Amino acid sequence: MANYIKELRELVGHKPLILNTAAGILVNEQQQVLLNLRTDTHNWSLPGGYLEYGETYATACVREYKEDSGIDVKIVAPIGIFDQGETVYPNGDVVQTITELFLVEAIGGQPLQTATDETLKLAYFDFDNLPPLLNQQTADTLIAAKEFLKHH
Repeated sequence: MANYIKELRELVGHKPLILNTAAGILVNEQQQVLLNLRTDTHNWSLPGGYLEYGETYATACVREYKEDSGIDVKIVAPIGIFDQGETVYPNGDVVQTITELFLVEAIGGQPLQTATDETLKLAYFDFDNLPPLLNQQTADTLIAAKEFLKHH
């Protein structure tokens, strides 16, 4: 069922929703994390997004990572589930997301070189020097990922 979120929004308008998302952490040799600059909110987040009806978190992570970054990834390990906070989008939509975060590894594809309808650009950042982020949950996932990477 493609465009599940769009169909749901047509039914409920801007009413606050609880939605499921998946995101991936990809780090380079310098242990920097790849983030995407979003077209909708003009701040940075991890490549990832909403599950379509019937998808698993892992499947959504791989699909969304490709859509947001151009990079094909495989799941290396789950990092955690995050369910605190909400996001208010410029169009008035309000959501509380339940996000499963995965450590991912690049296995193909090419990083986007031009803007898309979801991503303006990609960049690697040090965990201790991050740009303006989408929301507190994004910050929380990055803190958890930094700690996870120290021990794995």
